[in-house]
Amino acid sequence: MTLVRAQSGDMAAFEEIYRRYSRACFQLALRLTGQRQPAEDLVHEAFLKMMDTVGSYRGEAPFGAWFKRLTANAGIDWLRRQRHLADTDSEAMIEQTAAAGHDTAGLVDADALLARLPPRARAIVVLHELEGYTHADLAALFGQSESYSKSILARALKRLHALATPVESDAKVAI
Repeated sequence: MTLVRAQSGDMAAFEEIYRRYSRACFQLALRLTGQRQPAEDLVHEAFLKMMDTVGSYRGEAPFGAWFKRLTANAGIDWLRRQRHLADTDSEAMIEQTAAAGHDTAGLVDADALLARLPPRARAIVVLHELEGYTHADLAALFGQSESYSKSILARALKRLHALATPVESDAKVAI
């Protein structure tokens, strides 16, 4: 019922939609940007886009998923504006982040690990692994081939695994 009211321009319905979905959209935006202020800006940008386009929502996907896609699109646009998606060697950037060390506490903070990935790799991991985007979806979003996102994803997941796995001390010698 809220959606129908929003499609007719009811501002109270938009407020209800914002309260219901903004937290999930913010979490996605924060994972994409790694920064609080740009994430907040992306949620507002996605919300304004939703207000403009809610009349064209056809219900092919759940509304929350549709709204999160608007957020993801805004995030990809933000990364492009930041020139993080310029053609750079993502593998080299991933290797550089590994030089910072390993988490030896035995506990893994997924967001901290994601933050150690280059922006492009982080976006692909978040969208594929957490949001369920297919490689075809990612290819369309990034303007690349499916093999591009598969390659970036494989290298990023390998790097995340290496970062999350404690390094065994050289002092432990088998007797």
